[in-house]
Amino acid sequence: MLIASQILGGLGVAIGIALAAVLAQEISGTEALAGLAPTATVAGTALLSMPLAALMTSRGRRPGLVLAYLVGALGSGVVVLAAVIGSFPLLLVGMAAFGAGSSANLQARFAAADLAEPERRGRAISTVVWATTIGAVLGPNVASPAGRTVSGLGIPATAGPFVWAAGVFLISAVMVAVLLRPDPLLTARALAGPAEDGSPAARSLRAGLTAVRESPRARLALVAVAVSHTAMVSIMSMTPVALTHHGAGIQLIGLVISGHIAGMYAFSPVMGWLSDRLGRLSVIGLAVGLLALAALLAGTAGPSHARTAAGLFLLGLGWSAGLVGGSALLTDSVPQAARAAVQGLSDLTMNTAAGVGGVAAGLIVAHGGYGWLNAVGAALLLPLAALAVRRATSRA
Repeated sequence: MLIASQILGGLGVAIGIALAAVLAQEISGTEALAGLAPTATVAGTALLSMPLAALMTSRGRRPGLVLAYLVGALGSGVVVLAAVIGSFPLLLVGMAAFGAGSSANLQARFAAADLAEPERRGRAISTVVWATTIGAVLGPNVASPAGRTVSGLGIPATAGPFVWAAGVFLISAVMVAVLLRPDPLLTARALAGPAEDGSPAARSLRAGLTAVRESPRARLALVAVAVSHTAMVSIMSMTPVALTHHGAGIQLIGLVISGHIAGMYAFSPVMGWLSDRLGRLSVIGLAVGLLALAALLAGTAGPSHARTAAGLFLLGLGWSAGLVGGSALLTDSVPQAARAAVQGLSDLTMNTAAGVGGVAAGLIVAHGGYGWLNAVGAALLLPLAALAVRRATSRA
């Protein structure tokens, strides 16, 4: 069930996000604001993370996932309306609500870990992440056909993908509501027993914050997920704009983003296996190396579309390593009762950081260029590398 919903959820998110920056540039009339559309999506994902975590903490995974997909469908409709009337502020509101679809996809990885044994937790998380591959890779490539389907309806072609996204999110919500039974989080608590499940106070958001403060490994996990996601979102969100500067059309942009998304999801089972076999810290270190190489390739690509594509593929691969390794380490490092709250805090942290990065990305590209954006993205990796080395050394 989680795998099926991830395929559809990934399709819905990828269809819309592929042309979000281009749509924003068309409506606003300036490149400097183009990065605000994907950034609004990230901000919406962040803002919804804690309310969804609170709902899941009290009532289980199913209500939270259903609500997230419904809000994502509503946001898609608002984006279409904004494109029709040419309202940039309304576009940002719609993109923020659209981010709920990403919230659902992110929370589903933790649902997979609810009932997994510790030695298989990385693979459980990565399997659900991998399931997103089909929809996420297909999404950017159907963006162009989706645009053509609305050509006679008075809707701009760049907004057509959001019409499709709304329908996909609605189908996902129905599937989760009907088929995700029994609820994995509630089942895990029942199997854990009273000693592990804890009181309602032990499952509160405040208890989640306390659990993170008391665990250096949990803090490292939060930084790993946040930095990997911020570097990825910042660079990826402005790549379509950089490609258009060098003559790329919608179809080529779709192919490049598809390759990037394949790197994000298709190899996640490998990252999960490595996380379980070699350890979470090793995979986090791999994430740092891959993201740094990606920034080097993309930042020095210039008019070479092939080099940009290679950089974006490695960017996705590094994100996968950081997300899977960091998520597994986070789940390992806190008590069962506090996990849902801590996982919501993780998504809040990573998407807030990425939101700030997305805003900065548009300004950096407008004033310094795409190469400088990649240089800044690489610099973000230095604190994570230092923390990982420190944790590995202290453990040794």
